[in-house]
Amino acid sequence: MYDVIIIGSGPAGLTAGIYSTRREMKTLIIGRELGGQLIWASGIENYPGFEQISSFELIEKISTQATKLGAEIKNTEVLEIKREADDFFTVKTTSEVFRSKTIIIAMGLSPRRLSVPGEKELNGHGVSYCANCDGPLYRGKIVAVIGAGNAALDAAEILSKIATKVYLINRGRDFKAFDVLVKEVEARENIEILLDMETKEIIGENKVEKINLANRLSGEIQEIGVDGVFIEIGRVAATDILADLVDRNEKQQIIINNHTETKTPGIFAAGDVTNTEIKQITVAVGQGTIAALNAYQYLQLRANK
Repeated sequence: MYDVIIIGSGPAGLTAGIYSTRREMKTLIIGRELGGQLIWASGIENYPGFEQISSFELIEKISTQATKLGAEIKNTEVLEIKREADDFFTVKTTSEVFRSKTIIIAMGLSPRRLSVPGEKELNGHGVSYCANCDGPLYRGKIVAVIGAGNAALDAAEILSKIATKVYLINRGRDFKAFDVLVKEVEARENIEILLDMETKEIIGENKVEKINLANRLSGEIQEIGVDGVFIEIGRVAATDILADLVDRNEKQQIIINNHTETKTPGIFAAGDVTNTEIKQITVAVGQGTIAALNAYQYLQLRANK
Protein backbone atom coordinates (compact mmCIF):
# COMPACT_ATOMS: atom_id res chain seq x y z
CA MET A 1 0.00 0.00 0.00
CA TYR A 2 1.45 3.36 -1.07
CA ASP A 3 0.65 6.62 0.63
CA VAL A 4 0.49 8.32 -2.77
CA ILE A 5 0.65 7.22 -6.38
CA ILE A 6 1.51 10.00 -8.81
CA ILE A 7 0.30 9.53 -12.38
CA GLY A 8 2.74 11.34 -14.66
CA SER A 9 6.51 11.72 -14.55
CA GLY A 10 6.89 15.24 -15.91
CA PRO A 11 7.80 18.35 -13.89
CA ALA A 12 4.58 18.33 -11.84
CA GLY A 13 4.72 14.62 -11.05
CA LEU A 14 8.42 14.49 -10.22
CA THR A 15 8.17 17.59 -8.02
CA ALA A 16 5.19 16.09 -6.20
CA GLY A 17 7.38 13.01 -5.64
CA ILE A 18 10.12 15.12 -4.09
CA TYR A 19 7.76 16.76 -1.64
CA SER A 20 5.80 13.62 -0.77
CA THR A 21 8.94 11.64 0.06
CA ARG A 22 10.22 14.52 2.17
CA ARG A 23 7.03 14.05 4.20
CA GLU A 24 7.92 10.36 4.63
CA MET A 25 5.13 9.25 2.33
CA LYS A 26 5.63 5.97 0.50
CA THR A 27 5.58 7.24 -3.08
CA LEU A 28 5.21 5.66 -6.52
CA ILE A 29 5.46 7.72 -9.72
CA ILE A 30 4.03 6.14 -12.87
CA GLY A 31 4.61 7.66 -16.31
CA ARG A 32 4.81 6.45 -19.88
CA GLU A 33 7.89 8.58 -20.58
CA LEU A 34 10.17 10.03 -17.93
CA GLY A 35 10.06 13.80 -18.30
CA GLY A 36 6.58 14.03 -19.78
CA GLN A 37 6.16 17.00 -22.11
CA LEU A 38 9.74 18.13 -21.44
CA ILE A 39 11.00 15.44 -23.82
CA TRP A 40 9.56 17.46 -26.72
CA ALA A 41 11.84 20.38 -25.92
CA SER A 42 15.52 20.43 -26.82
CA GLY A 43 16.53 23.38 -24.65
CA ILE A 44 14.93 25.36 -21.83
CA GLU A 45 15.76 29.00 -21.16
CA ASN A 46 13.01 30.04 -18.72
CA TYR A 47 13.60 27.79 -15.71
CA PRO A 48 14.83 29.72 -12.67
CA GLY A 49 18.46 29.12 -11.81
CA PHE A 50 19.46 27.99 -15.30
CA GLU A 51 20.24 30.44 -18.05
CA GLN A 52 19.99 27.51 -20.43
CA ILE A 53 19.58 23.79 -19.75
CA SER A 54 18.72 20.85 -21.99
CA SER A 55 15.43 19.13 -21.32
CA PHE A 56 17.15 15.81 -20.67
CA GLU A 57 19.52 17.35 -18.14
CA LEU A 58 16.66 19.00 -16.27
CA ILE A 59 14.67 15.76 -16.30
CA GLU A 60 17.67 13.86 -14.95
CA LYS A 61 18.27 16.37 -12.16
CA ILE A 62 14.66 16.36 -10.94
CA SER A 63 14.12 12.60 -11.28
CA THR A 64 17.43 11.80 -9.56
CA GLN A 65 16.46 14.05 -6.67
CA ALA A 66 13.10 12.28 -6.35
CA THR A 67 14.60 8.77 -6.40
CA LYS A 68 17.39 9.65 -3.96
CA LEU A 69 14.72 10.75 -1.51
CA GLY A 70 12.98 7.40 -1.91
CA ALA A 71 10.39 7.75 -4.66
CA GLU A 72 9.88 4.76 -6.95
CA ILE A 73 9.46 5.45 -10.65
CA LYS A 74 7.88 3.02 -13.11
CA ASN A 75 7.70 3.68 -16.84
CA THR A 76 4.42 2.13 -17.87
CA GLU A 77 0.89 3.07 -18.90
CA VAL A 78 -2.04 3.43 -16.51
CA LEU A 79 -5.14 1.68 -17.79
CA GLU A 80 -7.58 2.14 -14.92
CA ILE A 81 -7.97 3.99 -11.61
CA LYS A 82 -10.68 2.85 -9.18
CA ARG A 83 -11.83 4.00 -5.78
CA GLU A 84 -12.45 1.00 -3.56
CA ALA A 85 -15.09 0.67 -0.85
CA ASP A 86 -12.69 1.23 2.05
CA ASP A 87 -11.42 4.55 0.70
CA PHE A 88 -8.24 3.51 -1.02
CA PHE A 89 -7.46 3.45 -4.73
CA THR A 90 -6.29 0.78 -7.14
CA VAL A 91 -4.19 1.71 -10.15
CA LYS A 92 -4.04 -0.84 -12.93
CA THR A 93 -1.15 -0.65 -15.40
CA THR A 94 -0.26 -2.81 -18.39
CA SER A 95 1.50 -5.30 -16.11
CA GLU A 96 0.60 -4.71 -12.43
CA VAL A 97 -2.02 -3.41 -10.03
CA PHE A 98 -1.01 -1.03 -7.23
CA ARG A 99 -2.88 0.25 -4.17
CA SER A 100 -2.66 3.71 -2.67
CA LYS A 101 -4.29 5.93 -0.06
CA THR A 102 -4.13 9.03 -2.32
CA ILE A 103 -3.63 9.83 -6.00
CA ILE A 104 -2.03 12.83 -7.70
CA ILE A 105 -2.86 13.21 -11.40
CA ALA A 106 -0.01 14.97 -13.22
CA MET A 107 -0.11 13.40 -16.67
CA GLY A 108 0.18 16.65 -18.62
CA LEU A 109 -1.13 17.17 -22.13
CA SER A 110 -0.30 15.39 -25.34
CA PRO A 111 0.17 17.22 -28.65
CA ARG A 112 -2.53 16.51 -31.17
CA ARG A 113 -0.92 14.58 -34.00
CA LEU A 114 -1.37 15.08 -37.71
CA SER A 115 -1.21 11.30 -38.18
CA VAL A 116 0.49 11.54 -41.57
CA PRO A 117 3.36 9.42 -42.94
CA GLY A 118 6.76 10.59 -41.70
CA GLU A 119 5.49 12.44 -38.62
CA LYS A 120 6.32 9.73 -36.10
CA GLU A 121 9.52 8.62 -37.82
CA LEU A 122 10.97 12.15 -37.98
CA ASN A 123 9.82 13.31 -34.55
CA GLY A 124 12.88 14.98 -33.02
CA HIS A 125 14.59 15.04 -36.41
CA GLY A 126 12.88 18.09 -37.81
CA VAL A 127 9.35 17.46 -36.56
CA SER A 128 8.60 19.51 -33.45
CA TYR A 129 5.60 20.46 -31.35
CA CYS A 130 7.22 23.40 -29.56
CA ALA A 131 8.46 26.51 -31.37
CA ASN A 132 9.56 28.14 -28.13
CA CYS A 133 11.71 25.13 -27.32
CA ASP A 134 13.19 24.14 -30.68
CA GLY A 135 12.96 27.35 -32.71
CA PRO A 136 16.57 28.45 -32.09
CA LEU A 137 17.78 25.26 -33.82
CA TYR A 138 16.44 26.59 -37.13
CA ARG A 139 18.27 29.88 -37.36
CA GLY A 140 18.75 30.79 -41.01
CA LYS A 141 16.68 27.81 -42.21
CA ILE A 142 13.31 27.20 -43.83
CA VAL A 143 10.44 25.89 -41.70
CA ALA A 144 6.74 25.16 -41.90
CA VAL A 145 4.14 25.74 -39.21
CA ILE A 146 0.93 23.74 -39.43
CA GLY A 147 -2.17 25.07 -37.72
CA ALA A 148 -4.73 27.87 -37.62
CA GLY A 149 -5.07 28.86 -33.98
CA ASN A 150 -3.24 31.22 -31.64
CA ALA A 151 -0.52 28.65 -30.96
CA ALA A 152 0.24 28.22 -34.66
CA LEU A 153 0.34 31.94 -35.43
CA ASP A 154 2.40 32.63 -32.34
CA ALA A 155 4.84 29.93 -33.46
CA ALA A 156 5.05 31.44 -36.95
CA GLU A 157 5.71 34.88 -35.49
CA ILE A 158 8.46 33.54 -33.21
CA LEU A 159 10.08 31.55 -36.01
CA SER A 160 9.98 34.49 -38.43
CA LYS A 161 12.61 36.15 -36.22
CA ILE A 162 14.86 33.10 -36.47
CA ALA A 163 14.30 31.34 -39.79
CA THR A 164 14.81 32.89 -43.23
CA LYS A 165 11.43 31.60 -44.44
CA VAL A 166 8.29 30.40 -42.66
CA TYR A 167 5.39 28.66 -44.38
CA LEU A 168 2.17 28.90 -42.36
CA ILE A 169 -0.10 26.10 -43.52
CA ASN A 170 -3.83 26.30 -42.83
CA ARG A 171 -6.10 23.48 -44.01
CA GLY A 172 -8.98 25.98 -44.06
CA ARG A 173 -9.40 29.56 -45.15
CA ASP A 174 -9.96 31.31 -41.81
CA PHE A 175 -7.71 31.57 -38.78
CA LYS A 176 -9.00 30.80 -35.27
CA ALA A 177 -6.70 33.32 -33.65
CA PHE A 178 -6.75 36.85 -32.27
CA ASP A 179 -7.13 39.46 -35.02
CA VAL A 180 -4.08 41.38 -33.82
CA LEU A 181 -1.95 38.23 -34.11
CA VAL A 182 -3.28 37.45 -37.59
CA LYS A 183 -2.43 40.98 -38.75
CA GLU A 184 1.05 40.75 -37.25
CA VAL A 185 1.74 37.47 -39.05
CA GLU A 186 0.34 38.78 -42.33
CA ALA A 187 2.69 41.75 -42.10
CA ARG A 188 5.84 39.62 -41.80
CA GLU A 189 7.63 39.54 -45.15
CA ASN A 190 9.26 36.16 -44.58
CA ILE A 191 5.99 34.39 -43.66
CA GLU A 192 4.10 32.86 -46.57
CA ILE A 193 0.53 31.84 -45.74
CA LEU A 194 -0.87 28.83 -47.56
CA LEU A 195 -4.65 28.43 -47.25
CA ASP A 196 -6.85 25.40 -47.99
CA MET A 197 -3.74 23.21 -47.89
CA GLU A 198 -3.69 19.85 -46.15
CA THR A 199 -0.41 18.22 -45.13
CA LYS A 200 -0.24 14.73 -46.63
CA GLU A 201 3.30 13.57 -45.86
CA ILE A 202 6.51 14.65 -44.15
CA ILE A 203 9.50 13.39 -46.09
CA GLY A 204 13.15 12.85 -45.22
CA GLU A 205 15.81 10.19 -44.74
CA ASN A 206 17.38 11.01 -41.38
CA LYS A 207 15.84 14.47 -41.05
CA VAL A 208 12.99 16.51 -42.49
CA GLU A 209 13.64 17.49 -46.10
CA LYS A 210 10.24 18.37 -47.55
CA ILE A 211 6.48 18.12 -47.11
CA ASN A 212 3.71 17.20 -49.50
CA LEU A 213 0.58 19.35 -49.47
CA ALA A 214 -2.76 18.89 -51.19
CA ASN A 215 -4.99 21.80 -52.16
CA ARG A 216 -8.37 20.92 -50.63
CA LEU A 217 -10.23 22.77 -53.39
CA SER A 218 -8.41 21.63 -56.52
CA GLY A 219 -6.70 18.46 -55.31
CA GLU A 220 -3.39 19.72 -56.69
CA ILE A 221 -0.32 18.34 -54.92
CA GLN A 222 2.47 20.74 -53.96
CA GLU A 223 5.90 19.79 -52.61
CA ILE A 224 7.82 22.24 -50.42
CA GLY A 225 11.40 21.91 -49.26
CA VAL A 226 11.78 22.64 -45.52
CA ASP A 227 14.27 21.96 -42.75
CA GLY A 228 11.71 21.71 -39.98
CA VAL A 229 7.99 21.21 -39.40
CA PHE A 230 6.25 22.66 -36.35
CA ILE A 231 2.89 21.03 -35.67
CA GLU A 232 0.64 23.38 -33.70
CA ILE A 233 -2.87 21.97 -33.94
CA GLY A 234 -3.60 21.83 -30.23
CA ARG A 235 -2.96 19.64 -27.22
CA VAL A 236 -5.30 17.16 -25.61
CA ALA A 237 -5.89 15.88 -22.10
CA ALA A 238 -6.24 12.08 -22.07
CA THR A 239 -8.41 11.95 -18.95
CA ASP A 240 -11.15 9.50 -19.94
CA ILE A 241 -9.91 6.91 -17.42
CA LEU A 242 -10.82 9.44 -14.71
CA ALA A 243 -14.25 10.37 -16.04
CA ASP A 244 -16.11 9.01 -12.99
CA LEU A 245 -13.66 10.41 -10.43
CA VAL A 246 -13.11 14.03 -11.45
CA ASP A 247 -14.96 16.93 -13.01
CA ARG A 248 -13.59 18.10 -16.36
CA ASN A 249 -14.02 21.18 -18.51
CA GLU A 250 -14.82 21.31 -22.22
CA LYS A 251 -11.17 20.56 -23.00
CA GLN A 252 -11.29 17.43 -20.82
CA GLN A 253 -8.87 19.07 -18.38
CA ILE A 254 -9.36 18.29 -14.70
CA ILE A 255 -11.10 20.95 -12.62
CA ILE A 256 -9.31 21.65 -9.34
CA ASN A 257 -9.69 24.15 -6.53
CA ASN A 258 -6.94 26.29 -4.98
CA HIS A 259 -5.76 23.26 -3.00
CA THR A 260 -5.39 21.12 -6.19
CA GLU A 261 -8.29 18.97 -4.96
CA THR A 262 -10.71 17.26 -7.35
CA LYS A 263 -14.29 16.27 -6.59
CA THR A 264 -13.10 12.93 -5.15
CA PRO A 265 -11.50 13.13 -1.70
CA GLY A 266 -7.95 11.81 -1.89
CA ILE A 267 -7.46 12.61 -5.59
CA PHE A 268 -5.43 15.70 -6.43
CA ALA A 269 -4.24 17.06 -9.79
CA ALA A 270 -1.38 19.28 -10.89
CA GLY A 271 0.21 20.73 -14.01
CA ASP A 272 -1.01 21.09 -17.57
CA VAL A 273 -3.71 18.41 -17.22
CA THR A 274 -5.66 20.76 -14.93
CA ASN A 275 -7.90 23.66 -15.89
CA THR A 276 -5.22 26.15 -14.84
CA GLU A 277 -4.98 28.73 -17.62
CA ILE A 278 -1.19 29.21 -17.66
CA LYS A 279 0.75 26.16 -18.89
CA GLN A 280 4.41 26.54 -17.91
CA ILE A 281 7.04 24.34 -16.25
CA THR A 282 7.24 26.64 -13.24
CA VAL A 283 3.47 26.54 -12.77
CA ALA A 284 3.53 22.74 -12.97
CA VAL A 285 6.24 22.35 -10.33
CA GLY A 286 4.40 24.77 -8.06
CA GLN A 287 1.17 22.82 -8.36
CA GLY A 288 3.04 19.55 -7.86
CA THR A 289 4.34 20.94 -4.57
CA ILE A 290 0.87 22.02 -3.46
CA ALA A 291 -0.68 18.67 -4.42
CA ALA A 292 1.91 16.65 -2.48
CA LEU A 293 1.62 18.75 0.67
CA ASN A 294 -2.18 18.65 0.54
CA ALA A 295 -2.14 14.87 0.01
CA TYR A 296 0.00 14.63 3.14
CA GLN A 297 -2.42 16.89 5.03
CA TYR A 298 -5.32 14.75 3.85
CA LEU A 299 -3.69 11.61 5.27
CA GLN A 300 -2.92 13.35 8.56
CA LEU A 301 -6.55 14.41 8.96
CA ARG A 302 -7.75 10.89 8.19
CA ALA A 303 -5.32 9.39 10.70
CA ASN A 304 -6.57 11.70 13.43
CA LYS A 305 -10.25 10.92 12.95
